[in-house]
Amino acid sequence: MSPTVKLAVIYYSSTGFSAEIAKEISDAATKAGAEVRLLKAAELAPEAAIASNEAWAAHAAASAGIPVATPDDVEWADAVIFGTPTRFGNVSSQLKQFLDTLGGLWAQGKLANKVYSGFVTTATTHGGQESTLLALYNSIHHFGGLIVSPGYTDPVKFVDGNPYGTSHVDGQGNNPIGDETRNAARHQAERVVQIAGALKAGLAAA
Repeated sequence: MSPTVKLAVIYYSSTGFSAEIAKEISDAATKAGAEVRLLKAAELAPEAAIASNEAWAAHAAASAGIPVATPDDVEWADAVIFGTPTRFGNVSSQLKQFLDTLGGLWAQGKLANKVYSGFVTTATTHGGQESTLLALYNSIHHFGGLIVSPGYTDPVKFVDGNPYGTSHVDGQGNNPIGDETRNAARHQAERVVQIAGALKAGLAAA
């Protein structure tokens, strides 16, 4: 019997699009047999900034019950899927801050030999989706982690067209997440669980 994969889905979301993808990934991974922790990166923005944006304030209230990720969650996990909106073609400061707290685990070699993957949202088409995921994956190389990108490994990927990870254009908040993104998210979750399970079983047998 294959060992159960422990998956942490760790994301930052200001207005809820990344959170919605994270939930889709979490649900799909659970259905695929993984033990899943759905977690958010801590908010760094001041209350005044959040309050000034109706969608941001509404999502902050709606997501108050989601646990905040800690390094212990990454140590626990066999696989981690990170999610972020793009910020000038790069990872959001909130998720980057979380990554920067993992130095202690990195120094002990506890980030290595895990499976990692990522997803992203942007306000505009070609608004930095690929560059954001590539920037995220730079950290994984330093971890000694194993990147499991979705590639073009399922017909759904020829629809959404991003081999680096699930991505969504929210159109400045006007474009709800639809089947194209949800299908890509589910495939990414299933692929991560499958590869992480094979890796865990292989390492256990070695």
